[in-house]
Amino acid sequence: MGDTRAILEQLISFDTTSRNSNLALVDWVVDRFQRLGARVRLTFDDERTKANILASLGPAEVPGVVLSGHTDVVPVDDQQWSSDPFVLREDNGRLYGRGTTDMKGFLACCMAAAAQIATRKLHRPVHFAFSYDEEVGCLGVSRLVQDLLAAECKPAFAIVGEPTAMRIGNGHRGFFGYETRFRGKAAHSSDPSEGTSAIYPAAAFATFIQMLAAAKSLSQGATFNVGRIQGGSAMNIVPSRCDVVWEFRPKDESTTQEVLAAVETYLQTQTEPLTTTLLARVPPLMKNADAMAFTAELGGQLPAHDLPFGTEGGFFDEAGIATVVCGPGTIAQAHQPDEWIAAEQLAECDRFLQRIAKWSETPLTQ
Repeated sequence: MGDTRAILEQLISFDTTSRNSNLALVDWVVDRFQRLGARVRLTFDDERTKANILASLGPAEVPGVVLSGHTDVVPVDDQQWSSDPFVLREDNGRLYGRGTTDMKGFLACCMAAAAQIATRKLHRPVHFAFSYDEEVGCLGVSRLVQDLLAAECKPAFAIVGEPTAMRIGNGHRGFFGYETRFRGKAAHSSDPSEGTSAIYPAAAFATFIQMLAAAKSLSQGATFNVGRIQGGSAMNIVPSRCDVVWEFRPKDESTTQEVLAAVETYLQTQTEPLTTTLLARVPPLMKNADAMAFTAELGGQLPAHDLPFGTEGGFFDEAGIATVVCGPGTIAQAHQPDEWIAAEQLAECDRFLQRIAKWSETPLTQ
C-alpha cells in the first residue's frame, strides 16, 4: 500500500473544496499519467478554473472499463478537526484527512494501479475519469462522459469508486433540483390591491409539491422536498418576488418524466410571471446484471445493494455504459470532521484494481 498512501498524502494536500479551483491537483495528476504514457484529455468548466481528467491506458479501439471518481471535497468550515484536514495523518490503522474516504482514497488506489497497468501488454483499455464539482451536483462529469465517448471506444463497464466498503452498489435514485421564481408587483401594504403578492402563488406551489409527495402514484417512485422559500423585503410592502427551491429524487426515468410533466402542467395554470431554473441534475443509476457480475468477479462484495446517496454513475448509465458503484471506505465517514479511511480498505481496493489489470491484459477471445 506504500504507493497508494504516498499518492493519497499528496492528493489530500490540495484543498479542492468545491468552491476552489482544482487545477493544482489536476496538473500534478496529469503529470503522473503522462509519465506513464497515458492518453490524457482535459475538459474545463466555463471559467476554466476547474477541469476533468480523462487518462487512458491500452488500446483505444476496443471497449474497456472506466474507473470514475471526483476530485472535489466538501468544506471543513465550522468543523472541529483534531489535526490539519489537508495534512494526511495516520493513527491506529486509520488515515485521516478531508477526502480520504470521499473520495481521494479511491483516486489514490487508481493512480497506484495505473503505474502497474502501464507496464503490461493490454488488450482492453482502462480509463481513469476524475471529475470536478461532484459534491455540488455532479456538474463536471457530463462533459467528461461526452469527451470520453468522442475520443475513445465506448467502454463496456464503469465502476464509480464512492465509499461502499467495497460492496457493490447497483442502483440509486436520481436527484433533480430547481429554483422556481414567482414575480408580482410591489405596493404599499396599506392598499394591497395596488400590487400583486409573489408569496401567495409561491406558497401554493410549495403545497402542490407536498401534494405530489403524498400522491401514491409518485410517492413510491420519488421523494420530494421544498428546501427554501425566500421572498419579500418588509412587513409593509407587497412582495414582488418569491423563490422556491425544491427537489425530487426519482427511481427511474419514467418517474422523472411523470414528475416534470405534473409540475409543468401546474405552472402553466399560473397567471403571474415565473421562471424555473435547473440547479442540479443527477440521473438515477439503474440496476445492471452484467456490471454487477463483472464487478463481483473482480472481488466486489455481494450481496449488491441500493445506495441511499447519488453518484455520477447515472451519467455513465445514460450513455449506455453498464455501471456499478464500488469503492473503499464507508459513507458514514464522508463529510465528517476527522474524516478517515481504514488502511485495510485501501489495501482491499488495491487488490481489486490488480484484478482489473489482469482482466485488461487478457486477450479478447477469452
